Amino acid sequence: MLHPDPFALRALLGDEAAVARRAISGEIGVALPPLADHHVHGHLVDLAKVFLGGIAAVVDLGGDPAALFRADRAVPHVDYAGAFLTAPGGYPVGRGWAPPAIVREVVGSAGEGASGGAQTAVDEQADFGASVVKVALNADAGPVFDADTLSAVVARARTRGLPVVAHVQGAGMTRLAVEAGVDALAHTPFTETVDDALLRTAVERGQVWISTLAIHDGPALPCAVDNLRRFVAAGGRVLYGTDLGNGPLPLGVNAAEVRVLLAADLDGAAVIAALADPWPREGALHGVSTFVPGAPPASLAEVPDWLAGARVVPTEELVPDDQ
Repeated sequence: MLHPDPFALRALLGDEAAVARRAISGEIGVALPPLADHHVHGHLVDLAKVFLGGIAAVVDLGGDPAALFRADRAVPHVDYAGAFLTAPGGYPVGRGWAPPAIVREVVGSAGEGASGGAQTAVDEQADFGASVVKVALNADAGPVFDADTLSAVVARARTRGLPVVAHVQGAGMTRLAVEAGVDALAHTPFTETVDDALLRTAVERGQVWISTLAIHDGPALPCAVDNLRRFVAAGGRVLYGTDLGNGPLPLGVNAAEVRVLLAADLDGAAVIAALADPWPREGALHGVSTFVPGAPPASLAEVPDWLAGARVVPTEELVPDDQ
């Protein structure tokens, strides 16, 4: 193949993309930072295979905290929330994919020593090594936390040094999460149009949104795309996530998710930034990179399928080749 033009590559994908070759094989391709899927459910898929598709790190947003704590997770790197925290009888209680071990029903905002209260539930996840706390605010499927209970969860998570991520679904749930100080949304809001004033408040407070656009069909998809487009235009920070485990999704970079991110007006550099964001960690992984062999894309339209050919390799194997 012709040697890739590093300047054209960076113009398309941003400064973190670099022409490289593998030291042993001489294979030329594009080196990227280690890419991450910020929304997976490891009890539903074989996470050990995602590195074959270019994903070096994942964030498990709902699983058995004890099992996650015990798991051997050298590749990919796994950050996790532990169990969903939800109101009594709330989502996802009773769902076939959500065994009791991955759900905690929080009975109120009771403080220290109160069995079943917000503090107890947060402390359990933190003590099992969670990097983030997950709450379910799905008014379409059952009861949700009142503002006091949600605020108590957020406050306790703050004392444990953990961000809070919320599944928001149903009227008013995005507002409830923003006003309580929730740090991240597990999905781009898809059941209601988020008004511009609330979007600005979310951005001003530093809330981040995990994309998960491609899981939707029907009216949910254009609703989510519109919300994300306006969130980005307002300066919002987007994280790539797929809800891996929710149906037959690919174990690796999901071209469909990338395609819809581009439809939401993210450019190539913004897509790579969403994929490479280390959240909820402070810094990038060391020792591994994502590598896409072969010719780089010539246009944004080629980026989704091109990225789906990525793999994770040791960084020490890659030699800069900007000639």
